[in-house]
Amino acid sequence: MKKRKLAQLVISAVTGILFVSCKTSKALTAPDTAISSQAIVKNSIASNSNPAASSRSSAPIISSLQYSRLQQAMNTLASIRTEDWDVITYPKASFKQGHSAPVISQVKKKLHLLGDLRSDDTSPLFTSELEMAVRDFQKRFGLKEDGIINKAFIDEINIPISSRINQVAVNMERAKTLQMPSGGDYIVINVPEFVLRAYDNGEMAFDMPVIVGKAGSSTVLFNDKIKNIVFSPYWNVPPSIVKNEILPGMRSGGHGYLAARDMEVVGTEEGLPKIRQRPGASNSLGKVKFVFPNSYNIYLHDTPDKPLFDRVSRSFSHGCIRLKEPDKLAEFLLRNQKGYDYAKVNELMNKGEETSVNLKTPVPVYIVYFTSWVDRDGKLNFRKDIYNHDRKMPTDSYASK
Repeated sequence: MKKRKLAQLVISAVTGILFVSCKTSKALTAPDTAISSQAIVKNSIASNSNPAASSRSSAPIISSLQYSRLQQAMNTLASIRTEDWDVITYPKASFKQGHSAPVISQVKKKLHLLGDLRSDDTSPLFTSELEMAVRDFQKRFGLKEDGIINKAFIDEINIPISSRINQVAVNMERAKTLQMPSGGDYIVINVPEFVLRAYDNGEMAFDMPVIVGKAGSSTVLFNDKIKNIVFSPYWNVPPSIVKNEILPGMRSGGHGYLAARDMEVVGTEEGLPKIRQRPGASNSLGKVKFVFPNSYNIYLHDTPDKPLFDRVSRSFSHGCIRLKEPDKLAEFLLRNQKGYDYAKVNELMNKGEETSVNLKTPVPVYIVYFTSWVDRDGKLNFRKDIYNHDRKMPTDSYASK
């Protein structure tokens, strides 16, 4: 069977079977300029091969065209013949510019088929052009952008084209069934990408790395509105954490365990002590949290554990979303409220006294799950299915409110 026909069959299957019901969620989608199907993958390094460029270029754009662009990308992937996609055996060594090895020839062939490498050079020499192509591939697949061919790179490039086509198909359905506003302020967190993006009147203002829920404590996917910001917050420790983490610590370390973490017992609830952590440098919520009341007890917040943001994969939390630059988000949300400039936000964050500020206009927040999308430059991006939601389709991955 020809690959293009395979792509059409996958589209039909997804359209007919993999329907995601989401009455109130809104859509993560793509740019408004027309891009040919070949340009999406074949020219994937054309416009942003600079590894130091802002992640702004890899952003999924919000519009009604993401579905059609993913379909075009799928057709381009389907044009790659199965016999041309050999599995590369990892030689248990890493390669960088200047090295020479047979595996480099295999990598060049695959990167050329994907469009990351423009030339059809298949020599075993690791050239400067190949390093640019490797960096571009790493950027599109959410890997560390160091230009080095290592095990993580080989594992990603070895995934069969048929699997990538299926991955695109699942995300086409997400793009089709989710709708987002065309203007106004709103926040989008794409969980598998570990990125938050803030939109000012429909245009992306900035993005930042985030930390999401780990396996077993996955971040719930839903929509709501940020209604208030709590500076220098107390952390009311959830009962599950009290039971599974705090109590064992208290048994081994006594009340000194709580004192060392600036925690206090403020009562009891269902046989468990109610514990909260005081505002301060060691507070698990950091210096600020952003509240959008919901039944999942999910919110955005600061964190004192900043080194975790240097990791490529960032699923470490109990379900809430930790922000690398919470001060930037606070300034953005309060920019139209008199008296809340940078100095005031900084003062409240470091005051050590809990202060809640209501937003005059609540701002929508969308927690979404895209493992594949076409970005502003027309490049096809992929991320790991960290919660196995792709595999669970057609089961509904989104919580309807």
